[in-house]
Amino acid sequence: MTAYLRDVRQFSDYLREQGRELREATGETIQGYMMWMMNRGKSAASVTRSLASIKSFYNYLVSAGILRTSPARGVVSARVERKYPEILTSREVELFLEQPRCVDAKGFRDHAMLELLYATGIRVSELMDMDLDDLNLPAGFIHCASKGRERMIPLYHTAVKALQDYIWKIRPQLVADGEEPALFVNMNGERMTRQGFWKIIKFYQEKAGIEKEITPHTLRHSFAAHLLENGADLRSIQEMLGHADISSTQIYTHVVKRQLKDVYQKAHPRA
Repeated sequence: MTAYLRDVRQFSDYLREQGRELREATGETIQGYMMWMMNRGKSAASVTRSLASIKSFYNYLVSAGILRTSPARGVVSARVERKYPEILTSREVELFLEQPRCVDAKGFRDHAMLELLYATGIRVSELMDMDLDDLNLPAGFIHCASKGRERMIPLYHTAVKALQDYIWKIRPQLVADGEEPALFVNMNGERMTRQGFWKIIKFYQEKAGIEKEITPHTLRHSFAAHLLENGADLRSIQEMLGHADISSTQIYTHVVKRQLKDVYQKAHPRA
């Protein structure tokens, strides 16, 4: 029963990061979740067990009259294939981060959010849950606590500057309540939601004209891959990402090797 509840809860967290609820899932969504698990280094056995839990959960909703049909019906674990996460190039990241124009409150806020996400590789849920007290800008660090793990993550100068501009100039104009602890708030002055942030990501992807599918997790993947490309060790990346198991971090070694092979094939005159 404990494993069953954990599997369903993890699937629910995955859906929420996409701005969806459990009752809004489709067969395609569930298949995508299975691929996502494989990309994070989960074994085929773990994915199969998780699918069984999800099917049992939706079968219960059908029997209780909450849903007419199960979205998990027809989804089979044999269709799960390892698909490496989408990674933006350094130029694509630069282009994407340039999209929010710091000419109004929304632009300053969005710029600070995207810079923070790429600077630290935190999860979108962690970004939304972050409070002002979690920042130590003079020291250039943030404090992040989730999934039972606490970590301190450094910030590069551009991210610190973006956060300072937002906090000092913009946030006081936006917050509806002076006691609001949330770092990022929506235009109504309340804590930003995952759904709201998802729309922001899609807006700037379209504005940048980037064909790759960009999600909040894309910046997390790109953060890790770019650190690895530039010499960071896996253990340090694991610590910053908050992975409990190093196997979840090792996926990025495969991503980087694949990219190097692609570059070789395209650039070497005899390849």
